[in-house]
Amino acid sequence: MTLRVIDGGRDETAERGLVISGATEIATLAGGLRRGARQGDLALLAGDRSADAEPVVAIWDGRIAGLGPRAEVSADLAAQGLRLERFTSLDADGGCVTPGLVDPHTHLLFAGTREEEVRLRQQGAGYLEILAAGGGILSSVAATRAASTEALLVHGRRWLAEMLAHGVTTIEAKSGYGLDVETELRLLDVYGVLADEGPIDIVPTFLGAHAVPPEFRSREDSVEAYVRNVIEEQLPAVARQGIARFCDVFCEKGVFDAEQSRRILEAAAGLGLGTRMHADELAASGGAELAADLGAASADHVAAISDSGIEALAEAADGDRPVVATLLPATTWFLMSNHFAPARRLIDRGVPVALGTDFNPGTSPNSSMPLAMTIACLSLGLSPEEALAAATINAAHAVGRADEVGSIEVGKLADIVVWNVPRVAQLTYWVGANLVETVVTGGRAVLGAR
Repeated sequence: MTLRVIDGGRDETAERGLVISGATEIATLAGGLRRGARQGDLALLAGDRSADAEPVVAIWDGRIAGLGPRAEVSADLAAQGLRLERFTSLDADGGCVTPGLVDPHTHLLFAGTREEEVRLRQQGAGYLEILAAGGGILSSVAATRAASTEALLVHGRRWLAEMLAHGVTTIEAKSGYGLDVETELRLLDVYGVLADEGPIDIVPTFLGAHAVPPEFRSREDSVEAYVRNVIEEQLPAVARQGIARFCDVFCEKGVFDAEQSRRILEAAAGLGLGTRMHADELAASGGAELAADLGAASADHVAAISDSGIEALAEAADGDRPVVATLLPATTWFLMSNHFAPARRLIDRGVPVALGTDFNPGTSPNSSMPLAMTIACLSLGLSPEEALAAATINAAHAVGRADEVGSIEVGKLADIVVWNVPRVAQLTYWVGANLVETVVTGGRAVLGAR
C-alpha cells in the first residue's frame, strides 16, 4: 500500500487539521480500561468506502476532533466553523488504523551489550546465578557508569527510532543501571532531554532498587545498607530533580524482598512519586500482593505469581485502585523459559492486562512491541484483539497516561498508527514483519511511507 498525503490547501486550516480516511478497520479502543470479558473489545469502526459513510478520524491542533462517519464528522466540525475538506488528507488506502502503541516497561538507557549471557544460559546458568557472579545487571551498571552523557543520548535516539518504526508513540523508561546518585540522576536527565526532543512521549521511572551495586556487596548488611541509601540519598535527590514520575523496585527472591520493597515505595510515594513494581518474575515474592496493597500503577512480569497474588490483583481491579498486570513475554522467551505469565487466569479473574517489551541489554534486547504482541498470542493465549488492547489503552493506564493516549477518542492526543494490513488480526500474524505505514504523534505525521 502507498501512503498518499493530499494537500487540503495552503491555508492555516490545512496546517492545523488532518483527516485520516480510507481504513478498512479503525480500532478506537474507546471506553476506558479493558479487563475480563472486555479485554479484547476494540470499539471497532469497520470501513465503508462510500463517500458519506466511511469512518474518518479528524484531528485539529494535535488532538482528536472528530471520529465516525465522514458526513457526521464534517457536520460537527462545520458547526465549529471548521471545513473538513480543507484539512490535509491522509489516505490509509485499505489499511487498519489503531492508537499509537504504548510500551509500559523499558530499560531504554544503558551502555554495553551482554550477548555472552545467551551462551551461559544455554549451558544452564540461571538469571540470579549470573547476577551473583557479577554479570547481568551489574555488568550493565559498570558500562553505564563509564559511558558519557552524549553516548547515552546517541544510544537513546537510536532505539527510540526503532520503537517509533514499530508503531510506538509512548514509552515508560527506567533508570536502574547507575545504582548511585550521580548516575541515576544523569540517566533521568537524559530521559528529560529525549522527551523534549520527541516525537515519542517518555514517562521516566526511577529504578535505583534494581540490584545491590558492587560497592555494597562486601558488607555484611549489604542489602539493608543499600535500601537505606536508596531511601535516604537517592530518592530525595530524584524528587528534587523533578524528572521521574514513578519509582520502581525489583521485588524478587535474591534481590529485594517485599518488606524492603514496601519501605522504598512508601518513601517514594511520600515524595510524590507514583509506584510500580517488578513483581514475581522468577519466584512468588509477594510482589503482586504488595502492589495491590499499595495501589501501584502496575505489577510487571508476574510470571511466577501466586494464587494469592492473582486474587489480590483481582480484588484491586474490582475496587477503585486497579493495578495493571504488565506482562513481558519476550523476556520469558529470550530467557529460554517455558514459564510464562498466567495471562488467561488473570484475564478470567478480571485483572487488566498490559503488554511491554522489557527492552534491556540482558534479558530482552527487543524493541518491537508487535513482536511482543505476537509472542503473547502464541505463548500466553491472548487473542490479537486482547493483545492490541494490552498494548494501547491498558498500557496507557499502566503508565498513568490513559487520559491522553492509548485510544482514539475526541479530546485525546492524536497519536495514531496506520498499518499496511487490512485487519487488526494480522498485526500479530505476520511474525516479525514491520507493518507500519505511517505514525502520527500530536497530530503530525512523523514517520511516512517506506
